[in-house]
Amino acid sequence: MAQAIKATAADFGVFIGRFQPLHIGHEHVIRQALAQVNRLIVLVGSSNRARDPRNPFTFAEREEMIAAVFAGEMAEGRLIVEPLGDHPYSDTAWVAEAQRRVNRIVLEEGNGGGFHALGLNDFRVALAGYAKDASSYYLQLFPQWERLAIDNQFGTFSASDVRARLFRRIPEVPVSILSGGVAQWLQAFTLGDPFRALLEEAEYLAAYPAQWGNGPFVTADAVVVQAGHVLLVERGRLPGKGLLALPGGFVGADERIRDAAIRELREETALADEAGEIAPEVLAGFIDDRRTCVFDAPDRSLRGRIVTHAFLMRLPDRGDLFSVKGGDDAAYARWFRLADLTPQMLFEDHWAIIEQMAEM
Repeated sequence: MAQAIKATAADFGVFIGRFQPLHIGHEHVIRQALAQVNRLIVLVGSSNRARDPRNPFTFAEREEMIAAVFAGEMAEGRLIVEPLGDHPYSDTAWVAEAQRRVNRIVLEEGNGGGFHALGLNDFRVALAGYAKDASSYYLQLFPQWERLAIDNQFGTFSASDVRARLFRRIPEVPVSILSGGVAQWLQAFTLGDPFRALLEEAEYLAAYPAQWGNGPFVTADAVVVQAGHVLLVERGRLPGKGLLALPGGFVGADERIRDAAIRELREETALADEAGEIAPEVLAGFIDDRRTCVFDAPDRSLRGRIVTHAFLMRLPDRGDLFSVKGGDDAAYARWFRLADLTPQMLFEDHWAIIEQMAEM
């Protein structure tokens, strides 16, 4: 059994970021943190999201970028990379996930992978980061962790600047602010199918405001559950083509939000029982008004400011689920067991909506 490591000053550091992609500013923080701690835990945020132009790279791909720069530190166990999911409607859930991941690593690594002779109180954990904009508010959410002394923002660029140059018909990889290994990785990425799909979506989103405006827009979504299943559609058009989504859409100028949710549900799924397609007034009776919620995260959609109202519909539990058939802009409609879904399968914040509404 490996001997437990007795805590000293700054045993573990924590650095949280999305790294979309990793650039030399991120690397600057990692190096400064590694100079002050024995081990650094890098939590890679937004790791439970499907690809989109704002989050184009998976957790595994961002881990590869980090390994391209810090292979030695990772091999030595001084740099530990771990995924961290988004919880856009609950800071508490997001903080809890970060704490659980850090606590597990601290106990496992601090005790040499053996029996937990030392507890969390035997180690000092410090948070690395700098307050660059409103997105840095998370630094105040971990008062139990010390703060590492990190220089201010490194340079005048951000990962969004890299993405803006990358997602073009003639991609530009800005090598001046990327390490060689990361630049090579991105260059190879621009030659693959995921890049082409993301570029198509980025171009669609860039043109969206000229056609539809910037909002705010009002939409309605139906969270329909039956016997441990949820009713979803596959998006047949951009944005999010090929991803699963809740039945829903924009509210018409002359209809109530509740009526829009029912209309979109019927248009996209043709929900029916043995007697035929279910009438609007019957669907309205399935709505659990106690569970109706507004989802209004400012960045929930890349199309613009879209506020959605979600209605939970509880259908009677039975052996045979109600029949469905895709329609309108849905490629298909289908029932999914709740346990079979992963966040990366869902469009925009629909995973978070299902998680909250269906109390997963």
